[in-house]
Amino acid sequence: MPLIHTEAIVLQAHAYSETSKILRLLTRTHGVQSVIAKCALRPRSRFGGILEPFSEGAATFYAKDGRDLHTLSGFDLTRSGQALGRDLIRFGAASLLAELVLKTASVEADPSLFDRVRAGLDRLERVPSGEVESAGLAEAWSLIGHLGFAPSLEACLTCERPLESDEPVHFDYAAGGVHCTTCGAGGRGRQLPPHARQALLALVRGEAVPLDRTAAHWALLARFLSFHVVDGGALRSLTFLTETVGS
Repeated sequence: MPLIHTEAIVLQAHAYSETSKILRLLTRTHGVQSVIAKCALRPRSRFGGILEPFSEGAATFYAKDGRDLHTLSGFDLTRSGQALGRDLIRFGAASLLAELVLKTASVEADPSLFDRVRAGLDRLERVPSGEVESAGLAEAWSLIGHLGFAPSLEACLTCERPLESDEPVHFDYAAGGVHCTTCGAGGRGRQLPPHARQALLALVRGEAVPLDRTAAHWALLARFLSFHVVDGGALRSLTFLTETVGS
């Protein structure tokens, strides 16, 4: 039963029985791990209410061979996630990053993924209110690219012709990219005007750009993920974001 000590971010937390919590952690050295924090909900718990989503710290847990749930023995907080919880869009965007990792990552170490998620949460916490949605979309799309699901936007999927910056395209959700207007004739995907494709290219690179129809961008992201990440389903955080920005 080795003792693991590693940097960790709480991606998900929920109560277990009346006194304990189960956490999903993204760790620097051991990928995504599930741990139980015994007695974490008791008033005098040594965890003191710090085990909340998006909190970051040094986690210590006992790894049990052949088990999916390990026992958390310590968590030294370095950054609280409380600021993200005070704003609906910030919280929703942070939750989306967490869900994407939980859907796709493994127990294999991926320090670059850890750094990307940490930087993304920091960005969502600090970005001005008027730029939260654009930053959230940029962090989500760039994370999708890191995870290996980036859409193909530079050339037509069918004829492979490089696309000009000023030409409209058809975004094919199922195929994971765009067709030129000739190859996309007959309804192969949703038509994107040139400015929309340029905005999407920037978002995939992690760049926040001015967006005039953010609800449409959240809906496009949700449709793309339904084909490439969640097998026709939906991420709860993305459903929340789509409903929130559209209300």
